[in-house]
Amino acid sequence: MKLSRPVKLLSGVAMVAGIAAAVVATRIWLTAPAPEPAGATDPRHAAPPPEIDVRIIVGEQAQANLALTAKQLKAESFWKTITIQGMVVDRPGVSEQQVVAPTTGIVTQILHVPGETVQPGELLFKLKLSSEVLHETQTDLFKASQEIQLAKARLDRLVSAGEGVPQVRVIEVESEIARLETAVKAARHELMIWGFSAADVDGVAQGKLVSEIPLAVPGALSSSGDTLPTTQAAIVPKHGYEVQQLSVAAGQQVQSGEVLCVLANHESMAIESRAFRDETALVEKSIEGSWPVEVDFQEADVGDWPSSGGPFTISHLVNTVDPVTRTFAFFVPLENQSKLVERDGSDQLLWRFRPGQKVRLYVRVQELHNVFVLPADAVVREGGEAYVFTQNANTFERKPVHVVFHDRDQMVLANDGSLPVYKKGQEFWTVAAVVRNAAPQLNRMAKAGSSEVPKGFHIHADGSLHRNEDEGK
Repeated sequence: MKLSRPVKLLSGVAMVAGIAAAVVATRIWLTAPAPEPAGATDPRHAAPPPEIDVRIIVGEQAQANLALTAKQLKAESFWKTITIQGMVVDRPGVSEQQVVAPTTGIVTQILHVPGETVQPGELLFKLKLSSEVLHETQTDLFKASQEIQLAKARLDRLVSAGEGVPQVRVIEVESEIARLETAVKAARHELMIWGFSAADVDGVAQGKLVSEIPLAVPGALSSSGDTLPTTQAAIVPKHGYEVQQLSVAAGQQVQSGEVLCVLANHESMAIESRAFRDETALVEKSIEGSWPVEVDFQEADVGDWPSSGGPFTISHLVNTVDPVTRTFAFFVPLENQSKLVERDGSDQLLWRFRPGQKVRLYVRVQELHNVFVLPADAVVREGGEAYVFTQNANTFERKPVHVVFHDRDQMVLANDGSLPVYKKGQEFWTVAAVVRNAAPQLNRMAKAGSSEVPKGFHIHADGSLHRNEDEGK
C-alpha cells in the first residue's frame, strides 16, 4: 500500500528528530564530569598540606667561612626602647669657671696657657693696678692707720696729765680715734673686695702700698689661712682645672670684671638629648618609673678605660619646646673619667668624654615578658614571614617565627611554640640550638637546594656529616 505524500513527509521529519536527539544525548554523556569516588571531598574545603621543613646541610668549611655560632635560647624579659640622639655637654655653673679681673689694671705676666692643668692656689696672672680709686683707698688706709697711732699717743698724754686736763678734751680724742678706726675698717673691707689678701691689707696699713696683685686658681688658702685672690668661690675639683681658654695677652689693659681666662673641669658632665613632641609621653613615663637609660657612646676602641659606669637615668625634662626644631630637651647626668699624663715636666689631664661628643640613648618604654632575644643577623625576612635556623651538627633547619619587636641591633621573638622549648627550673629553654648570625646566607643556600649530601659524604641520624672513608675508622 502506498503511503500518501503527507505521511511520507511526517515520517522523514520524525526520523531526523530522533537522530538529533541521539546526538545531543551523546554529547551530554561525553561532556559530563566523572562521578566522585566514595569518600571524596570538595578541594576548596580540603585541609592545607602539612608544611615541609626546609633543611640544609652545611659542611665544616662553610660553617667556618660563615663564622656560624649557635646556642640554646632562654626565654627572658626585654625592654622595648626608642632611640634618641644625644650629645655630651658641660653642666652650667659646674664644669666651667671664669677668672675675671677684680679691678682695672695691666696684665704683666701670664703663668699658664691653654691645655695646662692647674691646681687650686697656683698663680695664673699678675695684674699691675692702674685704678686711681684703688690707690686712693690704699693711701687713705695708711693715713688713717697713722693718725690712729698719733691720736692714741695724744690720748695717753692727756690721761697721764691727770685732773688738770679738761675731760672734754679726752672725749674729743676718743671720738677721733673711733672715727678713724671706722674709716680703717671700711678701707680694709674695700681692699679685700678688690682682691687683696689680709697680709696685703696689713702691709698697706704699715705703708707697704701694693702696685701689683696676683690672681690664683680658686679654691685654695694662703699660708696665713686666708683665701688667695680669686674671683668667686668654687668647689675644689679632685684633679684640678684645665686652662681651656685664654682671653688676654701680656701688656693688655683690662677693666674690672673683664674675663681673663676660662678654667674647665669636665668631671661632672651631662648628656643633652632632644625628642619630638609625640615622644613626650614616653620620656615622661621613663622619668616616672625611674627606668635606666642605656647609653651608646659610639666608641670604636675604649683602650684601657674602665667601664663607662651607670646606670644612667633622666634627671629632668625641660618644660619648653623649641619653636624652631619643635623638640624638647632632657638631661642625663654623666660622671666623667680622667687620667693624668706627665709630659715635658708638666701634667696634662685627659678626659674620656668630651663636650660635643655624639651619643645614642635607648629610652625604655615597655617591658616584654617571655620572649627570645637574638642579634638582628640571626633572623631573615621574606615578605611577611620571618625565619631562624636551628643547628643539629651539620644539619640546619629553617623555622618560621613571630617577631614582636626589632631594632637595628636586636630581634625579639615570641615564645609561641614555633621553637620547641623545655622547662629547666623556672626557666624555658629552646630544645635546639639557634643560629645567631648569617641567617640571610643560610636562607639563600636553602633556596638554592643545599640539602643534598655532598659526594663522598654521608649523614648520621644526629645530623653530623662524615666522609665515607672515615666510617670504618
